[in-house]
Amino acid sequence: MSETSQKSIFSMIVDREIPADIVFESDRIIAFRDIAPKAPVHLLVVPKTADYRNVTELAAADPALLAEVVATAQQLANEHTSGEYRLVFNTGESVGQTVFHVHAHVMGGGLTEGSLGLG
Repeated sequence: MSETSQKSIFSMIVDREIPADIVFESDRIIAFRDIAPKAPVHLLVVPKTADYRNVTELAAADPALLAEVVATAQQLANEHTSGEYRLVFNTGESVGQTVFHVHAHVMGGGLTEGSLGLG
C-alpha cells in the first residue's frame, strides 16, 4: 500500500482492527475518547467514510454529513459536558492535523478563555 492509500488509524477503528473507547456510533459516524486528551473531556467525532481529508472537503462534498458530525458533537457535549464545549477541526499539518481523515475534536470540562485545549 502506498502512503497515500494507507488506511488511517480512524479507518482501522471503524473496521475494529484496533480498539477504541467508543462513546457513540451510527451508520455514518463513530465517536470515541482521544487517547491523548488535551481537556478533561476530549472526544473525537469521525465520519466512517475516509473520502474526506478535512472539514473543507467534507463541507463541499457532503454538507449533510458535516451537519450530522456537528449534531453528534452537541449530543455528546450534552451527555459529557453539560452542553458546553469547544468544537475544533484541524485542516493541515502546520496547525496540528496528524490524521488526514476528517474529524472533530469535542472538548470541554474546564477549558478557559484563551486556551485552545490543544498541545
